[in-house]
Amino acid sequence: MKLVERIGLAALHRLDPERAHDLSIRALSSGLVPLPGAPVTSDRLRTRLAGLDLPNPVGLAAGYDKNAKAVAPLMRAGFGFIELGAATPRPQPGNPQPRLFRLTSDRAIINRFGFNNEGAQAIAARLEARPKGIPVGLNIGANKDSTDRAADFATVVEIAGASADFLTVNVSSPNTERLRDLQGADALAALLQGVLQVRDQLPQRRPVFLKIAPDLDDREIADIAAVARACRIDGIIATNTTLSRDGLSSPHAGQTGGLSGQPLFQRSTAVLARLYQATDGAIPLIGVGGVASADDAWQKIRAGASAVQIYSALIYHGFSLVTRIANGLDERLRAEGRTLDDLRGSGVNDWLQR
Repeated sequence: MKLVERIGLAALHRLDPERAHDLSIRALSSGLVPLPGAPVTSDRLRTRLAGLDLPNPVGLAAGYDKNAKAVAPLMRAGFGFIELGAATPRPQPGNPQPRLFRLTSDRAIINRFGFNNEGAQAIAARLEARPKGIPVGLNIGANKDSTDRAADFATVVEIAGASADFLTVNVSSPNTERLRDLQGADALAALLQGVLQVRDQLPQRRPVFLKIAPDLDDREIADIAAVARACRIDGIIATNTTLSRDGLSSPHAGQTGGLSGQPLFQRSTAVLARLYQATDGAIPLIGVGGVASADDAWQKIRAGASAVQIYSALIYHGFSLVTRIANGLDERLRAEGRTLDDLRGSGVNDWLQR
């Protein structure tokens, strides 16, 4: 980590977390954050995910740039792909503040934002204006006061689907009441069919991913896998934040909301492995939850991931972490004479036995 980045992170950590988050978006947009420009890539790192060509398998998870206000600089931050949002049909303020908490000693955060965003129309306009480059996806959600939340997902696809390179159906946020109920087999199948029907009417086909929670048992994972295969979705992102608070030591550990960061790694990776087994490796998986190093990314891929995403770790390690993870993966693949394809899923049994 360069000195300027270390100083910047220290300054941000002296501020309220949500204010620091907003300032980091402004700093990116203003060109104040040192960025590598082109993503790290090599023959070993290049991969194809659901029809998308990625220069490397390290992506940005949704939630950081909710309103697509820093798309261009994020595309120059070294990622192989990025995901923005979540976007809802209508703008909404989200939950009352404070709603973001640093758990520094646990290298984690808790948030209860509640899909605060400026609405699909405004976000789509910014996506349309982005430069060419790496794939840019949009996480989609439902308005809190909606009378038909399943229909909201299809509405966002109708408004903004053509503006993104891929779409992620987010039924796993714990911060919108009863949203996770849509992960049930019947409700999920109906929701996905509605989304895919609208997607199929877009001028150009867009991959549709599903983002699931880490707080699922084996039966629920099997049900989701069966629905995903039956609906022929393009991929699954495992996982969103957790409601678990096991093993935390930080003063804010009791705050309500979704926990992300290092404590989520074991739980989310175990779900990833079970999902890989349940889908017979037939659906591309994206591993997210607690990735803060090249070794973490390696373990996610061994558990079945085709690519990984990071977010919370950036709060503690800065954007230089992106290239460190990509370079670390590349070096280890070279040293062991392996490819991403033969690494993927090679450690599933190890994770299933934990």
